[in-house]
This record gives sequence, C-alpha cells and structure tokens, in this order.
Amino acid sequence: MADSLLTIGEVSRRSGVAASALRFYEDAGLLQSDRGAGGTRHYPRSALRRIAVIQAAKAVGMPLADLKAAMDALPDRRTPTKADWEKLSRSWRARLDERIAELERLRDGLTSCIGCGCLSLRSCALFNPDDELAAHGPGARRLKQTHSQSTLL
Repeated sequence: MADSLLTIGEVSRRSGVAASALRFYEDAGLLQSDRGAGGTRHYPRSALRRIAVIQAAKAVGMPLADLKAAMDALPDRRTPTKADWEKLSRSWRARLDERIAELERLRDGLTSCIGCGCLSLRSCALFNPDDELAAHGPGARRLKQTHSQSTLL
C-alpha cells in the first residue's frame, strides 16, 4: 500500500502544483490524503488525475465550489474517468462562451476608452456605463458611514 502512495513533494513535482496549493485543495475538499508518522501527507496516484481536472477547471475560471460539487457527485468520490471529464467539460462550455463574449466586449470597448484615463466620464462605456452619479459632481458619492461621519451627498 505504501508503494502506491506519493508524498506531497512527489505529487508537487509530478503535477507541477506547489505543495501549498495541494494543501489548499485538500482543505477545500478536492483532494484526500492519508497521514503518515508525524502528520506527513501521502496521496494515492489517482490524485494526479484529480489535480489535472482541478487545474483545467481553474484555467476556465470555474469556482472551486462548483468543481467540488461536481467531484463530490462522482460515486465514492472516485477519480474522474474520460466519460466524467467529457460531461464536466461540456458543462463548462457555457461558462467559457460567456467569458469569450465578455472579453470580446472588453476588446471592442477599448477603442473608445483608450487614453481617457478618467474611468468616470459619462462617455466611458467600458468601466462606467450609465454613470448616474456624475450629475452630482466629481468625487466619491457613496461611502459607508460610521456614526461619527456625516453624509457626503
């Protein structure tokens, strides 16, 4: 059994993921390890595939909570198979399409915004569309108040 387990250092080297990230993934419930003498972590070889899925999800911007829910849905929290991966990746297409559309809007809006530097002009459709507070003048319009502060409006 011990021969089939990898130390955190071995998993880090083989996956290219920092040991601190592996500990984070474990704390988030995405990985599981066995603890050896002195509390050292030992991972099954299948953790390498789980890490690859985590890295792919991270690359497409999937929140870890969504990934955890998907991984938890696997029977016995097993390592994803090719069929599991195909199902997961299909479900991520909509998220990727949304990100692509957002990046295209950003790219297209840069032409009218580049060089203005103000980020508050009424005409800045990129960072401040429909600037309703501009009519009240420059400066901060909404600040949280404590009982010792007065209203800034």
